[in-house]
Formats: sequence, C-alpha cells, structure tokens
Amino acid sequence: MLVILGYIIVTGSVLGGFAMAGGHLASLFQPLELLMIGGAAVGAFVCGNNGKAIKATLKALPQTLTGSKYTKAAYMDLMGLLYDILAKVRKEGLMTIESDVENPKQSPLFSKYPRILNDHHVMEFITDYLRLMVGGNLNTFEIENLMDNEIETHHQEGHVPVHAVARLGDGMPAFGIVAAVMGVVHTMGSVGKPPAELGIMIAHALVGTFLGILLAYGFVGPLATLLEQKLDESTKMFQCIKVTLLASLNGYSPALAVEFGRKVLYSTERPSFAELEKHVKRK
Repeated sequence: MLVILGYIIVTGSVLGGFAMAGGHLASLFQPLELLMIGGAAVGAFVCGNNGKAIKATLKALPQTLTGSKYTKAAYMDLMGLLYDILAKVRKEGLMTIESDVENPKQSPLFSKYPRILNDHHVMEFITDYLRLMVGGNLNTFEIENLMDNEIETHHQEGHVPVHAVARLGDGMPAFGIVAAVMGVVHTMGSVGKPPAELGIMIAHALVGTFLGILLAYGFVGPLATLLEQKLDESTKMFQCIKVTLLASLNGYSPALAVEFGRKVLYSTERPSFAELEKHVKRK
C-alpha cells in the first residue's frame, strides 16, 4: 500500500504543481510518447535479461505491493521453534528429531508454528542443517562455512530482480530523450506549418523527456530500492537461524542459543530478552 501511496504523492505533486502554474494537464497526455518509451523499455528489459531473470523479476514485483512478512511476531515464532527443537535435542538426544526433520508437516514441533512452516525457503534452510547435524560428521566450522555460502547464494539470486529493475529505471530518461528527438524530427519535417502548430508539436516532443525522467525516478527506481530492502529482510532471518544453530553446536543451552539469534535482528523487530524468554516458556 505504501507503493501506491507514494505513486499518488508523486503524481499529485508533479501534476498539481504544473496545473497551479497555469499549465494544461491535457497537453501532458501523449499516448504515442508513452508507447515509444514504454515499448523501448520493455524491449530492452527482455533483451538484457535471460529467462530466469525475467521470471524472477515478474515474481518479485507483486511483493512490492504487500507489507513485510518479516515482523516481530514472525521472528518470535522462529525463535520459539528453534528453542523447542534444541530443547528436545538437549533432553532426548539429536536422533529424536530425525522424524521431525524428515516430515515437518506432520511434526508436532513444526506444526505449532504455521507461519514458519508455510515459508518454504526458511523451512528448507532449517531442516537441511538439522539433517546435517543429525546424520553428518561435519564440525562447527564446516557447517558455518556452508551456511555462509548458502546465504550468499540466496542474496545473489535475490539481487537479480533488483538489478534488472534498477537498470530499467536507469534507461528510462534515455528512452524519454529518444521519444523527444523523434518528436523534434517530426516537427522539423513539418517546418512549413504555422508557428502556433509548430509550438504545439515541440511541446508534445518535450513531454517525452518529462515522462522518461518522471517514470525513472518517481516510479521504477523506487521499486528497485524496495526490492533490495525486502531482500535484506529475508537474509536476516537466515542469519538468525545460522547463529542460533551454531551456538547450540558450540554447547550453549537452548535459552542462550536463541539469545544469540535475537541479537542479530534489526532493532525494529528485535524482541527484548524478557519478551523472548516469556514467549519460549509459554510455548
């Protein structure tokens, strides 16, 4: 919703200021200029990205219209789940969580946290490393290195739509100039017309530059920034899981392990020590 609100503010400020200055809004409505700018931008986007990047970008764009799912409540559920798993491991042994890891949808541990259970990427990250802890002979340093590599890969994949949208926004002013030049060429080819008509044609041509810059910095560019912020939020959840599991492997109790995870969260979502302690005990 903030994206739509931002678009309304941008449009209202620019068009409102133009109208208050005595401009005629109808003169800004140039469908052919939009066709040239939009068509060229779409063509460049298709040409400059492979199928995976295009698919990832189209999948990521609808997320800009929704709020963040990485809220304080989500992190509380995540740390509650990790606490329950680690407490069971500490009390009954590492092998007792094997059935939970292999079939998390039927697990009484995971089913208590549907918000986490429904997040495919987070569940895959948790179960993969719990599986390595159960059946592997990897030491703490090897698991940490593997986690770091996976988080880096996740971050690189998430940056594909960010870069694609950012490059698209960077090209919009140039496409606006192209549309403006085409309008000037058309005007020069009609030099025999009366000055009043030529003035209107020049004004229409200049709308292309205006639209290219407005679309770049008022509409497309902010989407790339928002996608990058959402990517950073998703990465933070993986870091929380990583720190918690590594703390457990190093011998810390479940309560201290989730405290390690709490410390890496952003301050806007980080619960206090007392809040987290109360939450995990209640669960």
